[in-house]
Order: sequence, then structure tokens, then C-alpha cells
Amino acid sequence: MSKKDINQDNNLEVVESALTKTEQFIEDNQKSLTYIVGIVILVVAAFLGIQKFYIAPLEEEARSSMFVAEQYFQKDSFNLAVNGDGNNWGFIDIISEYKMTKSANLAKYYTGISYLHLGEYEEAIDYLKSFKSDDIMISSVTIGAIGDAYAELEETEKAISFYEKAAANKANDFTTPIYLSKAAQLHHELGNYDEVISIYEDIKANYAKSQEGRNADKFISRAKIELVK
Repeated sequence: MSKKDINQDNNLEVVESALTKTEQFIEDNQKSLTYIVGIVILVVAAFLGIQKFYIAPLEEEARSSMFVAEQYFQKDSFNLAVNGDGNNWGFIDIISEYKMTKSANLAKYYTGISYLHLGEYEEAIDYLKSFKSDDIMISSVTIGAIGDAYAELEETEKAISFYEKAAANKANDFTTPIYLSKAAQLHHELGNYDEVISIYEDIKANYAKSQEGRNADKFISRAKIELVK
């Protein structure tokens, strides 16, 4: 018998041995395994049941309850949007009453933006940080709005950090140059003119068609003038 045949026989013996051990394990633990499988099935069934009979109706109820608050938000009636009008709930109520829903998550965004407009910057930051979204625009705007709140609080370094995060978040031709420009403006206030030049060079090279890209040369020139003073 060749060495190759011997190796093949050995491999078959190893496989057969493993199969035998597996079969023996299943036989020895049949009751436990059946119990475990049963638990898994029950957990899955319970999850699907909760989703269908509890979460889905709750989601629909939350969307309906939030309608008036959204209307107030669109009309820039931010206080009524957040707190309600006495007859209809505001976003704070939606967040409290429908914690497990997507609507409650979205209400955190609305609340954060509303507080930003109302000048309640700490509250704006708290709600915006708790909001989660995979949407390119909304997630970038949320991060940028946190930067706006920090800028209003004159926490410039934090504001720059969030503007840079917003710019880098799923980079695109719309929000990225906006938040790069905001970061550059704060760098200019701090006297970081090299950073200003670098950022606007980036905008000019990669986002030339944007408003910020069209104005890049102007801001680069201003920063260069400051450098030679």
C-alpha cells in the first residue's frame, strides 16, 4: 500500500471516529439538546410575536401621536413641538411613552434640533447624541448640529471635532464641504491659519462645485495674509 493510500485511510479513520463521537454525544445528551432546541424555538417565536403584536402596533400609535409635533417643528414652533400644546403630545412625550420605537428615536433628533433653535444647547447635545441613524444626510446633520451647539457654548475645540466628524461621516458632495468650512472658520478664529489653508485646499480639490469650493480661494488668500502679518 502506498503512503498516499495509508494517509487516506488514516484520514477516513479520523473522520469516522469524529462522527462516532458526535453521534455518541447526541445520543448521550439527547434530552438536553431537545430542551435547548425547544428553548431557541420559543425565544424566536416570542421575539416574532412581540414584533408583530406589540412593537408594530406601538410604532403605528407613536407615528400617529407625533404628527402634530412634527407640524409644529416644520412651522418653527419649536417649544410647542418639544413640549406639546396641552391637547397634543410633544416630542418629549413621544420619547417617554414609546421608548422602544423608531418614532421615539426620531423624536430625539427633532428634540435636539428644536433645543438648538431655542438656545438650550446642553439639552440639544444630549438629545442629538442619543439619536441613531444610518441615513447619510441625517446622521451627518446630527453630528454637525452637535458641533453647532458646542460652538454656541464657545467650546471651540469640541465644535471643530464634531464638524470634522460630520464632514468625514459618509463623505458626500453636500454636507462634507459645509462642515469642513465650519471647521475652517473656527480654526481661523483660533489663529490656526495653516489648518484653514489645508481645509480649503481640500474643499477646492474635492468639492469644487460646492458653494464652499467656489469660495475657497477667497478664504485661502485671507489665511495666507494672516500668516505673513
